[in-house]
Amino acid sequence: MRTSPALRTAALAAAATLFLPLTACSKSSDGSGPAGARNSPVAANAAEADDTGGLGSQKLTWKPCPAPSAAQGGGKAPSPLPGGTSWECTFMNAPLDYAKPDGDTIRLALIRAAAKDKNRRIGSLLFNFGGPGASGVATLPAFGTDYEKLRARYDLVSFDPRGVGRSEGVKCENDQQLDARYEIDGTPDTSEEVNTLLKSTKTYALACKQHSGKQLPHVGTTDAARDMDLMRQVLGDKKLYYFGISYGTELGGVYAHLFPKNVGRAVLDAVVDPTQDIEQASLGQAKGFQLALDNFTQDCVDRGDACKLPGATSKEVEQHISGLLDRLEKKPVEGLGRRHLTETLATTGIAAALYSKQTWPLLEQGIDEADGGSGGLLLALADSLNGRSENGRYDNSMAANTAINCADSKQRFTSDQTKAKLPEFRSASNVFGNYLGWSLLTCTGWPVAGAWKTPDVSAPGSAPILVVGNTGDPATPYAGAKAMAGALGKGVGVTMTYEGQGHGAYNSGNACVQKAVGGYLLDGKVPSAGTVCK
Repeated sequence: MRTSPALRTAALAAAATLFLPLTACSKSSDGSGPAGARNSPVAANAAEADDTGGLGSQKLTWKPCPAPSAAQGGGKAPSPLPGGTSWECTFMNAPLDYAKPDGDTIRLALIRAAAKDKNRRIGSLLFNFGGPGASGVATLPAFGTDYEKLRARYDLVSFDPRGVGRSEGVKCENDQQLDARYEIDGTPDTSEEVNTLLKSTKTYALACKQHSGKQLPHVGTTDAARDMDLMRQVLGDKKLYYFGISYGTELGGVYAHLFPKNVGRAVLDAVVDPTQDIEQASLGQAKGFQLALDNFTQDCVDRGDACKLPGATSKEVEQHISGLLDRLEKKPVEGLGRRHLTETLATTGIAAALYSKQTWPLLEQGIDEADGGSGGLLLALADSLNGRSENGRYDNSMAANTAINCADSKQRFTSDQTKAKLPEFRSASNVFGNYLGWSLLTCTGWPVAGAWKTPDVSAPGSAPILVVGNTGDPATPYAGAKAMAGALGKGVGVTMTYEGQGHGAYNSGNACVQKAVGGYLLDGKVPSAGTVCK
């Protein structure tokens, strides 16, 4: 999904959350966190000026956007939107540590496209595309035309959250080290393989500390939510208008908890379950990706001879895929250049293609080619999710993802604890269970303690927040939408269902979803709770 620009942006915007390496972690239900008392809505709103060190009055200087940096994924400068509107970019200063608002600052990269109807302009519509770790500055222009109807009355605005892309992106290992890291067996079967995985995890954490140690304590979701309220002030909006996707839904929920009175109109799409800790979320993703794989294999069976994969039933097609992965574990096949397709990279590639039904044909072709000894396509799909471009450069999305997740989540797992949990993960998914189970080790040995176990997103007094769940979503299972709406509180979370496939609803192109979301954001018409789109 990231070898070509199209695949890469599809992975970020259509997906934006993956496994533990790309899952949303959570906050403590007691509201505790690095900023202490400021986590309560009353303290947060009352101390707004103090918390920003006077930065709420800063003036932004907007200029034509440059080409994305290597940390953002590279590529060309964004093209103008239909009608000739150009994208503009700037930087905003924020406190590095909101507990010390007059101390060091961090520069945050922003991008915008001006509203079409100046006379009816509502304000800025701020986007977060998830990850955590996705560059909003690089992603929004790639999908800008999808939001053209919303641009009728909003400036479209996005940003690289702190530690991401041009917002002083977290740095860990170099490109060569990352190539070697991704070749390591992520589903170890022997003590030697387990030790290799643990050593790699420790080495990576030390590299992150060495290169970005000052930032690591300050890249969590609470800090990002405070940044968004500072953006609201600097952009001149009395209320925050927000569109959060995947992890961006957790960020939106945390913002609503901290600043309920500042919420204008907000949409959460592809919703993270805020009641689950990282273990529960990873297990839920195992089930979600398995559901998506079941849908993919059944589609293959339904198409009969038109499908390249063998099997008369959905289960037989899955067994063929599992057999391929077993063979790759013993003997990788040729991939791209001198690189080979391993079992772990193949699993990552399969997951990448399940984020959208539009990439199912690539998945079918990739599995078929790998079965014949050519692993280039599945490796390209894996590269897209790992942030690797065709020239061998990695963006910083995975480094930022790990840093944000580990700054948020308190949970740290030993290898013995992880092994004990593997049977439940395998039961959830024969294909993805092992990988997701072992990925619980991601934050083991991280140099910064996590802030919470599950997030407090309760937002009494907030304006209604539209929460959109997709029944076929692999990365953020449908149940998360109902859980989020319930956690936001009565009269705040309004649920809407999309009966579809892939990660997210609005970008599926479904007219019903887009009409309902547009009606709310543009005209303030809150859909009836329980609205279903097919």
